[in-house]
Amino acid sequence: MELPQTINTGERFQELKIKGNGENGKVVERVSLQKGDIYSISAWVKLRNEKERAVRITLRGKNVRYVDGGQVMAKNGCWSLLKGGFIVNVSAPVDIFFKSDGSAAAEISVQNVRFQRFNKTQWRLQQDQVIEKIRKSKVRFQLSFQNKSPVEGSFISIKQIRPSFLLGCAMNYRILESDSYREWFVSRFRLTSFTNEMKWYTTEEVRGQENYTLADAMMQLAEENKVLVKGHTVLWDDKKWQPIWVKSITDPDDLKNVTFNRMNSVMKRYKGRLIGWDVINENLHYSYYEDMLGKNASAMIYSLASKIDPDIPLFINEYNTVEYAKEGVGSPINVKNKMEEIVSYPGNMNIKGGIGAQAHFVPAQPNLPCMRSALDTLGSLGFPVWLTEVDMPKCPDQVKYMEEVLREAYSHPAVQGIILYAGPEMSGFNKLTLADNDFNNTKAGDLIDKLLQEWQQEPAEIPVEYHEHNDEEQSRIIGFSPEVSLLHGHYTVTVTNPSMKNFSTTFSLEVTTESGQLQVVQLELDV
Repeated sequence: MELPQTINTGERFQELKIKGNGENGKVVERVSLQKGDIYSISAWVKLRNEKERAVRITLRGKNVRYVDGGQVMAKNGCWSLLKGGFIVNVSAPVDIFFKSDGSAAAEISVQNVRFQRFNKTQWRLQQDQVIEKIRKSKVRFQLSFQNKSPVEGSFISIKQIRPSFLLGCAMNYRILESDSYREWFVSRFRLTSFTNEMKWYTTEEVRGQENYTLADAMMQLAEENKVLVKGHTVLWDDKKWQPIWVKSITDPDDLKNVTFNRMNSVMKRYKGRLIGWDVINENLHYSYYEDMLGKNASAMIYSLASKIDPDIPLFINEYNTVEYAKEGVGSPINVKNKMEEIVSYPGNMNIKGGIGAQAHFVPAQPNLPCMRSALDTLGSLGFPVWLTEVDMPKCPDQVKYMEEVLREAYSHPAVQGIILYAGPEMSGFNKLTLADNDFNNTKAGDLIDKLLQEWQQEPAEIPVEYHEHNDEEQSRIIGFSPEVSLLHGHYTVTVTNPSMKNFSTTFSLEVTTESGQLQVVQLELDV
C-alpha cells in the first residue's frame, strides 16, 4: 500500500530519520529539546505482525524518563497518522521511541517522522488564528430604505445576548444557602452542572424514597437566571458511588429494574430543561453495570436514555483523556472506541452522542500538543466534545497553566463547551478557587473573568454606508454596512438615526458556523 502524503503546513518542520529497532520499539534520531518550548510531532505508522494495536510516542533521555506524547490505533497493512508532542522541563538531548502497548512488542513500521518546534508566543499566535476561523464569521448588513433621507447618518448597534461557546462553572447546594454565592455565580456564568445533587445516591438514598429537593431548587435557580444546565449524572459505573442499598443487590434482574426506574425518574423529570446528560459516568475506568448486567450494559442503557430524551446529546464522561498522555484505560482511543461501540449496537445508530473529557490536570506544565492530538481523536466521530470538570490543584503556576489549557480547548474546532470544577472558597472548591470568603477574586478568578470577557463579543456600533444604488423593481435605496467580524452567538441588532427621533428598528440575529465565512443580513425598513 502506498504511503499517504503528509502536508507540510509549517515553516520549521524537521524530517527525522529512523535509526532502527530499540528494546522498546522503533527509534528515531536523537534530538535536542529546549526547556519550555513546545514540540509537535507526527508520523505514519503501521503494524507488520498484528491486526491492531495502540502505538505511542515516548521520549527518553538522561534527565527525561519515558515522557509520553500521544498515541494512535495502528493497523496491519495500512498507515495511520500518529500526532502528538511534548513540553519538557529541562533542556536535554533525547531519543524518540515509537512503542506498542501490550506485553509483547509489535513489529512497527514508521515513516515520515516530522518534528516542529514552537515557543509559547508562536503557539498562542497559531491558536488565535484558528479561533478567528472557527469561532467567528464576517457579517455585512444590507438595508433597504424607501428614500435617501434615513440612510445618511444611520447606525447599526450590535449587542451579543449569548455567545455560542460557553465557559461555564459547576455549582453545588451551598449556592442555595448563600445570596453572595448566588450573585457571584449568576453575574458571570451562563452554563453549569451540579456536582452531586442529581446523582442517584443523593436523590434516592433509601430505596423507593426519592428526594429531588436540592436538584429542583438548583434547577429553578438556574432557569430563573437563564443559566443552561448539563445533567450530571444519570448513572455511575463505579460500584463505590452507588446508593448503599444498590450495592447490596445481587440479582441482575433486580438491578436492571431499579436502574431503569432511576433513568426514567431523573431523565423524565428534567426532560426539555437540560442541554445534555452524562449518562454513565466513568464507564471505561469502571464496569459495575457490565459486571452485573452483561457486556452490552452500556449500549442498552444509552439506548433507553435516547428513547427517554432523544433531543439532547448523551455524553460519555471520562478522566485522564486529555490531561494524562500515559493513560491506558481512559485514553482518547478507548473513549472513541467506547462511543463507537454504543452507537453501533442494534437500534442505536441515531443516538446523539457526546464526548465529555473531565480534564482534572495535575499541578504541572500541561502537554499542549498531546492535548490537541487527544481532542483530534475525540472529535473524529463528529459528536460534540466538552471539557466537563476542568481543574488543577494549587501550584505556583496554576493560573498560567489553566490559561494554556482553556485556550487550547477554545481553539479546537471539536470543543463546544467548557465547565470548570471551581467556585468561591465558601463553596468547598479547594483546587481551582475563584474567589475568597469575601468574594474577592483570586488570581484564578481574574483569569476566568478575563476569558469570559474575551470570549463574548463587545457591543459595536457601525455606520450605514450610503451608495447610489436603487432597487429598480421597488424603487428603494440600498444602504450597506462595512463587514464586521463577530463571535458566533445570539445578537440584538438595532438600526437608528440620531437625526430622526422616531426611527428605530430592532431585530434578532444568530451568527453561526453554518452561516459561512460571510453572512449577508438583509433588512427592509419602512421610514
